[in-house]
Amino acid sequence: MAAAELVFIPSPGMGHLVSTVEMAKQLISRDYRLSITVLIMKMSLLDKSKIGSSTQSLLLTAAEDRLKFVYLPQLDEAEITELRSKNPSNFMIDFVNMNKHHVRDHVAKMISTESSESSPLAGFVVDMFCTPMMDVADEFGLPTYVFFTSNCAFLGLMFHLETLKRVHNQDVTELKDSDAELEVPVFVNPVPAKVLPSVAVDKEAGSTFILTITKRWRETKGIMVNSFEELESHAVKSLADDDTVPPIYPVGPVLHFSKDKNEEEEEIQIMRWLDDQPPSSVVFLCFGSMGSFDGDQVREIAQALEQSGHRFLWSVRQPPPKGKIEMPSEYKDLNQVLPEGFLKRTTNIGKVIGWAPQVAVLSHKAVGGFVSHCGWNSTLESLCCGVPMATWPMYAEQQINAFQLVRELGLAVEIKLDYKKDFRFDSSNIKLVTADEIENGIRKLMENEDKTNEGIRQKVNEMSEKCKIAVKEGGSSYNFIGRFIEDVKSNIHSP
Repeated sequence: MAAAELVFIPSPGMGHLVSTVEMAKQLISRDYRLSITVLIMKMSLLDKSKIGSSTQSLLLTAAEDRLKFVYLPQLDEAEITELRSKNPSNFMIDFVNMNKHHVRDHVAKMISTESSESSPLAGFVVDMFCTPMMDVADEFGLPTYVFFTSNCAFLGLMFHLETLKRVHNQDVTELKDSDAELEVPVFVNPVPAKVLPSVAVDKEAGSTFILTITKRWRETKGIMVNSFEELESHAVKSLADDDTVPPIYPVGPVLHFSKDKNEEEEEIQIMRWLDDQPPSSVVFLCFGSMGSFDGDQVREIAQALEQSGHRFLWSVRQPPPKGKIEMPSEYKDLNQVLPEGFLKRTTNIGKVIGWAPQVAVLSHKAVGGFVSHCGWNSTLESLCCGVPMATWPMYAEQQINAFQLVRELGLAVEIKLDYKKDFRFDSSNIKLVTADEIENGIRKLMENEDKTNEGIRQKVNEMSEKCKIAVKEGGSSYNFIGRFIEDVKSNIHSP
């Protein structure tokens, strides 16, 4: 008989869902008496994309006796569309609230069918954006934990902003677009207001959304964070010393590294091309599942790559139609958007692709640098693979991640720290990043003449080794996972 069962509730986004599944797999592999049921909220925006099919494949291969996946009933599509257009800032909270009764029904069924053969429920583990589900856990007398798919510094920043508002009545939205800097306990350096997430300085509803969910995080029994102590030692210590936050468990890096056995032809061609390139010679440009640029910016990137002369692998995605919240798509004809003759002129040194098999690419010995949007999963993948980054953040918490990597940790070079193209907020004032700026960043990233580059490359290599050690037996993350499991088991009272 298993000692305890947990109910996991991830957000529907790929970065959240994939790392949640990997976390669940790690937990059940550590304790044979632990079982987990993952309740999946469906969103057709993702299901219809290549991301959706990749995620489906992951879930099919991950399922086993002690790890079950339950798809909650699909919500009415028209209602979801109306909700998204009416209040984009609060869409995720509204979406989660609409799924609460489905979660309640399923958990009630789990409890009613408990037998001597099944394990008692020990709590909910909800995604950082799924705090409304805490109400359902409360109804069943169960504690809630959070699985935080970003890093400790961002978590600490959110707690700090919530404290400023609740205790000092300071409205951070007044700092939008200002040159002000904030002293934040989890950061050694002052944090420029320009790298705060768009949602945190949104005067409409975004900042209220952030403050609401952060307040709920304080009420949980503990927070697992997809990071590790050696990477964020200052932030981890700062959070541990703060008695107003729950226990923090840095359990990362939690990543999906297993190779897809059914590679598509496109991926095979990409890997063959990389096989023909010299070691550490290729700069890889990829901007995440929601990352795309309009034609003018694409042409600046193309010019920068051509001017730099470096070998490149570049993932180019077509933006959704203006005003629509959709996933980027593939260009039917790349010549539509690239400078005339670019593909022909760069045929010996570069390859332009659509969707990128990112982990496989970063793991390849030919890749020597990564121009990245600084999404946290991508950041961890790059560090674990020992590939230094050039920062080009776009949305969510990516600007603060870029600031942390460049200014706090010295693990990346800067193309931009404060670039913002947020699909949920006004992006009409986006400034073009020029070819010269991009070329300069690529050269800093790829050329060893620069002493800064040498130092960063060495630091990234060292951090890559620390990544591997943290998750092995006796490592910091391994030990934090053990502590988390012990806390979960303490929720089950013996008769």
